[in-house]
Amino acid sequence: MSFLKEFKEFTMRGNVVDLAIGVVIGSAFGAIVNSLVGDIIMPVIGALTGGVDFTGLNIKVGNATLAYGKFIQAIFIFIIVAFTLFSVIKMLNRAKRKTAPETPALPPTKQEQLLMEIRDLLKK
Repeated sequence: MSFLKEFKEFTMRGNVVDLAIGVVIGSAFGAIVNSLVGDIIMPVIGALTGGVDFTGLNIKVGNATLAYGKFIQAIFIFIIVAFTLFSVIKMLNRAKRKTAPETPALPPTKQEQLLMEIRDLLKK
């Protein structure tokens, strides 16, 4: 099998395509969460804490600048993304449990019936 043919088969598998779609959607979701945190949540928190602009919080250490305000904002972004993923996975698991068909009990085979009869006779 040629290298290109094998590579084409690999990339056309369902899992690889699903992963690519997930990455693209995740990237778009990340942009939405960044905007939510940076443009809505952090200004509200800043107003509640006396007008603090978290993105401007930093400390100068020599020539370096430690932007700990951006780090705090990144923590909020992580919490929102983690909570959203948890909620989605929880809903998917709940949906799986509801749609999982119960396997009907099969009637015993002739061999099993004979064994049950022998067992019952031995009990007597």
